[in-house]
Amino acid sequence: MAHETATAHAHIVLVRVLVTVWGALVILTGITVAATWFDFGSWSLWIAMGIATVKASLVAFYFMHLRWDRPFYGFIFLATMFFVLLFVGIVLVDTTSYQPDIIPAYGSAAPGATP
Repeated sequence: MAHETATAHAHIVLVRVLVTVWGALVILTGITVAATWFDFGSWSLWIAMGIATVKASLVAFYFMHLRWDRPFYGFIFLATMFFVLLFVGIVLVDTTSYQPDIIPAYGSAAPGATP
């Protein structure tokens, strides 16, 4: 019986690629901050979650080397990120619709008034 050893196939990532991805992350962080300056209404949450998903994908694919692994792993990661974005987004949207019910008379009391 032959003994098989697991071999890892290393790959070298060009510094230019890593710096480009880092630059994209910095730009996306700036876009995230700039998005807080504008009122997009109910779309604000989805815009923030979308930007966060893109940033997480860049980190996973390039800094964690998922891009050079089996394509199935990348598909599983993207599907997971999609469902996390969907579930968290729906929960947060649902929470904002019930916010007045959670804190009764929120914002209607006069300053300094005691309940």
